[in-house]
Amino acid sequence: TDTTGSEVSMEAEGFKEQGNVYYVKKDYAEAFNFYTKAIDLCPKNASYYGNRAATLMMLSRYREALEDSQQAVRLDDTFMKGHMREGKCHLLLGNAMAASRCFQKVLELEPDNSQVQQELKNAESILEFERLAEISFEKRDFRMVVFCMDRALEPASACHRFKVLKAECLALLGRYPEAQSVASDILRMDSTNGDALYVRGLCLYYEDCIDKAVQFFIQALRMAPDHEKARLACRNAKALKAKKEEGNKAFKEGSFEEAYVLYSEALTIDPNNIKTNAKLYCNRATVGSKLNKLEQAIEDCTKAIKLDETYIKAYLRRAQCYMDTEQYEEAVRDYEKVYQTEKTKEHKNLLKNAQLELKKSKRKDYYKVLGVDKNATEDEIKKAYRKRALMHHPDRHSGASSEVQKEEEKKFKEVGEAFTVLSDPKKKSRYDSGHDLEDDDMNMASGPGNFFFQFG
Repeated sequence: TDTTGSEVSMEAEGFKEQGNVYYVKKDYAEAFNFYTKAIDLCPKNASYYGNRAATLMMLSRYREALEDSQQAVRLDDTFMKGHMREGKCHLLLGNAMAASRCFQKVLELEPDNSQVQQELKNAESILEFERLAEISFEKRDFRMVVFCMDRALEPASACHRFKVLKAECLALLGRYPEAQSVASDILRMDSTNGDALYVRGLCLYYEDCIDKAVQFFIQALRMAPDHEKARLACRNAKALKAKKEEGNKAFKEGSFEEAYVLYSEALTIDPNNIKTNAKLYCNRATVGSKLNKLEQAIEDCTKAIKLDETYIKAYLRRAQCYMDTEQYEEAVRDYEKVYQTEKTKEHKNLLKNAQLELKKSKRKDYYKVLGVDKNATEDEIKKAYRKRALMHHPDRHSGASSEVQKEEEKKFKEVGEAFTVLSDPKKKSRYDSGHDLEDDDMNMASGPGNFFFQFG
């Protein structure tokens, strides 16, 4: 038998009523099922789409809710709630311009609707934060971008675009766990989101996990073939890895000049990659110290530390360069920092050794007093002593002013003191090792002149 139109619409109305009951009970999944049944029977009824849109919004399925609201106002252009819901969905999804157009339509239908006036203000503020974020991103003020996106996400809580921009800036600020968690949230809801895949890759890339990062960039490009940022990051990651490996290979083969050039080239590839660049500076410092460019090596270590303050290897390398250039106070400072961070036996010994060298550097340098090298033979030490003792002997300066006499006498005593220590193998070895500093009981009783007269 033919069911008449009115019977169909009565049945549909019944489904709608049941949907309403479930909606009030907050059982939105069941409400959705009944509104869908009503729509299937009467696909031209605007209010059914309106009700299903409201339900979908409660289920946070805003894209589908948007489609239902649009269908509702297509069927009935004077359906105020339909325009309101469409605007609200646009707003939640971050389309502030489209939202404003819908809210204007509501105002035409109801000029004194106070709720819609508030929603228009929200749309306006989102546009303002978007503009500010764009300017801040260009100025590399990533903290400001994160702030703007947090503000914009208050009314636009389902906007993936804002979340991705926030995550990208968190990655650029080195806040990788936060960036990862924002990106993972998006991927949970939308596993094909190219932007979120890009951010996951970016975090890995900046944490120097380059191979894994490349996989994410490739996946992002598969989902969004024209993703420029992912393409550039992919290119940079591959170039950086290749250059760094070339540098390491040259270093292992002992081609230090070549390694130095390769590390320098690698450093120009991506200034944003803090972690990898810190490693590159430290590698270049290692090469620099092999090439005897010690000041340059110190500078490179300092740059590495500036990029990554927790980089123990850079502190150790710089401390060694300080030792090699006899800047013991600086070396002690770096070894102290390392020892505070990692209290190992090796670090303790390095620190003790630097402290000893520092003490040694502050006492009289007997080798300098005699004008000989640290590796001088017994014979060379004797010769040097004779020469210096003659030079400063009081008899030679008897005609000089009392000031000069005092000065020369002091030098003469120093020469004798130096010889007392360096001519006695036991004392010399204690002096060389710095043990004399621990007990300071070097016996200087035999006066400096005695030796001089032994030699006649």
